[in-house]
Formats: sequence, structure tokens, C-alpha cells
Amino acid sequence: MRETSKGSGDRVRSGFSAREKVLTSVCVLFGVALVFTGRQLPSVSAKERAGSNLFEELKVFTDVLSVVKRDYVSDVENKKLVEGAIKGMLATLDPHSGYLDPDFYQDLQVQTKGEFGGLGIEITIKDGLLVVVAPMEGSPAEKVGVRPGDIIVKIDGKFTKELSLVDAVKRLRGPKGSPIQISLSRKGIPDLIDVTIVRDNIEVKSVRARYLGDGLAYVRVSQFMEHTSDDLKAALGQMVRDNNGDELRGLVLDLRNNPGGLLAQAVRIGDMFLKEGVIVYTDGRVDAQKQKFFAHSRGTEPEYPIVVLVNGGSASASEIIAGALKDHGRALIVGTQTFGKGSVQTITPLENGGALALTTALYYTKSGNSIQARGVKPDVEVEAVSNGSDQLQGVRSPIGEIREEDIPGAIRNPSTGDAPAQDGGALQKINKTTAIRPDLTSIDPEKEDIAEWAKKDNQFQRAYELLKTFGVFKPEQGKIS
Repeated sequence: MRETSKGSGDRVRSGFSAREKVLTSVCVLFGVALVFTGRQLPSVSAKERAGSNLFEELKVFTDVLSVVKRDYVSDVENKKLVEGAIKGMLATLDPHSGYLDPDFYQDLQVQTKGEFGGLGIEITIKDGLLVVVAPMEGSPAEKVGVRPGDIIVKIDGKFTKELSLVDAVKRLRGPKGSPIQISLSRKGIPDLIDVTIVRDNIEVKSVRARYLGDGLAYVRVSQFMEHTSDDLKAALGQMVRDNNGDELRGLVLDLRNNPGGLLAQAVRIGDMFLKEGVIVYTDGRVDAQKQKFFAHSRGTEPEYPIVVLVNGGSASASEIIAGALKDHGRALIVGTQTFGKGSVQTITPLENGGALALTTALYYTKSGNSIQARGVKPDVEVEAVSNGSDQLQGVRSPIGEIREEDIPGAIRNPSTGDAPAQDGGALQKINKTTAIRPDLTSIDPEKEDIAEWAKKDNQFQRAYELLKTFGVFKPEQGKIS
């Protein structure tokens, strides 16, 4: 076989080209598969035809790969090309599927245990921009003045535009004591704000609680990690002791700005407040992804009234809790519509130490409704507002309130059939709306004076008032929207 290449002069190379070698390898791999799955001609199954179509598409890939290896201005490592191809492939599926390189995967496993080296900020990608959702309480980022809504334009002098979320987190994390410089864009300030932050071990306290008096309690769950359900159980027990050993008369469960976390922890917490029935179920193409999670009477909390606080930052596992308690008529949901991240990501470890995060199923509530691209609508809608003082009751985000349905490539909701957003859909919404989210980092529920707290946080104030008069506002069972 022969290939002619034109550059500074014509030359002819005999033997197998780079493309042909790669293609031959792919042929061998598919040939082995066909030995076990093929049928005698002329009968050709639909599965075989699909395999043939895939083979044709792979031929295009090997063509591109061979040209890059041969003609690119500098030699590129095979590992870089393969990882880039994998990332690009997964990026075409949905916003939550992705490749986790070995370092990031190891770091992710550490994070779910509640401690990691970094800045202590929650970030997201919106319209190609790296945006701060919120700094963690007492974190290095909070101490230098990083605020919700800040856009991270540069990391150590390198622009972040079009960085994937995985790559951005990888750059921001690092060992304790190591410095990092980030450049921030903030609404109302024309120039970039350069700050140097010294990384620290971030110990995430996922549960913060406060006894409000008169048998009423408040718990904020910031995310779902390995010990969150145990920590919540301990916090509730402590507040019973604060109530002279008597049962609680009511609970405000704050899930605002909670991005989710471990499904198992969400199920355990749902089981704390429900005696029976489906907490959540998942449905996917593979039988292994069709699962139902049930509540049990053992260990269930007394049936005191519950008000759950949610907002556009409540996603995934926090939406499972809100949806389950609403569907069972167990709690009153207060705040604004949740994010709408109702998909399940299965993490599959790879031989190189990395992992594949792949969307494999969708979450459904007891009533059969999907959370995906829809979220949970509160029973009592309460928008966060600014109190006009220097200490804002809510932080106004310059990028607007973007939800799952606004992200290009998001999976459509199977219940409504709504189409996913197209490119620019998020930007159009940004131009129309400006969101306010409560600045929860400025409020320490364990120490804050309750009267001052209510002035800063009108959503908490409304939830507290509703809890005290809960008998008038009984939640309606079996409805979610």
C-alpha cells in the first residue's frame, strides 16, 4: 500500500501509512468482536449493520489521527491525543458526562470524604465562563474576599475561557500552603481583581444546625458527603437535648445552594423523615440502572412539621430530598425553583487510574415525575431580595439564574418532552434576568442572632414564620412540578 504526501516537495512512501496502521488495529479489534457476534451471510442483523456504520465513522477518526501525527507543527503525545478525543466525545453527550484523569479522580474520591487541598469555593461553568457559586464558610477564598457571582478570568495568568469544569477544578486544587493567583471579574468594577490565595486543607462541614427555641430547629445541609446522614442525625439529637429532651416541634431544613453529592446519603436522609414508600427511583437503558429506593419505619424521625428551603442552587441529591418530601406530603417546600439536575452519573474506574463519569439514568420521584431540566417547584415561592444595606441579604449574580434547562446539550425532560437548550440559550436568559441568591456564607447559623438573621435572609424568615403556623399550611401530597 502506498500514500503520496505533498509538502515542500513531492515524496512517495511505501508500506503502511500511519492512518493505515491505526485503521488496521481498529479492524483487528472489531474483527475479534465479529467472530463472536457475527452470523452467516447473507443474513445481516441490525446490530451488525450498526457495527458497520460505527466502523465507517471510526475510519474518519483514524484518518484525522494519522494526519495530526504526521503533519502537526510539533510532535504530540499519543496520550494527549487520545484523552482529547475522549473528552470531546463525552462533551457531545450531555453537560455531566466526562473523563476524569487519574489525578482528578483521586482528588474527587478524597473530596467525598470531606477534606481536600484547595481554595474552598464552589464553581460552575456558565456560557463558557468559570463562575463562583459561593465560597465555603471560613475558606481561604472567603478570607480574601471572593464573592458569589465572581467570574474567574485567569488562573496563574492563564485565561480560563472554554476550560472544562474538570480542568478548572484540577488547576485550583493543590497542596496546603501552595499559593495561586486568580483574576476576577466583578460586576460594577471595570478592572480585573487580582488576588493571591494560599491553599489550605478544606474541611467541609456539610451540616450546620441551630436550636431556634420553643421546640423549633434549623439545619443547613451544604452538600452530601460520606458522613452527612450521620452528622444530621447527631445534630437532630443535640437539638432534642437542647429542648430538654422533648421531641422537636418543627424543623427548617435548608438545602439552598446545595449542589448534591452522594445518592446513598440523600436516600438515607430521606429515610430519616419518611416511614414507607419510594424515596426515589432511577430508570435507564441498562437493567442495572433501574433501581428503587424505599423508606423504612425503623429510625424514622417523629412526624413533626418540616419546611424545606430550596433555590436555583439546589441540585441533584438536594432535589431528590425536596421532591421526595413534597411527593409524600411530608414537608412544605419554600423558596424558588430548583436547578433541575435529575440525571445519574455512574463512575467507572479505568485501567490508567482515571475514570469515566457517564450519565446512565434519570431520577424519578414517587409519583413518576422526572426532576431533569425541570426541578422542584416550591409550594410557597419566596424570591430572595436585597435589604439595601452594605451587608446584602442576597447577592445579585451578574450571570443570571441559569438552570439545567438553559445549558446547551442538557438532556430533555422525559415527562414534558421539552427540547434541550440550543447554543446561546443561556446567554439569552442572562440578558433577560438577574438573579439574587442569599449570601449564606455571611450567616453563621450556629452563632447568628435570630432577629438579625431574619433581616438578612427573607427566605429563612418566611420559612421560620410558616413553621410556627404550620397547621394552617399543610402540604398537599402527591404533587410536584
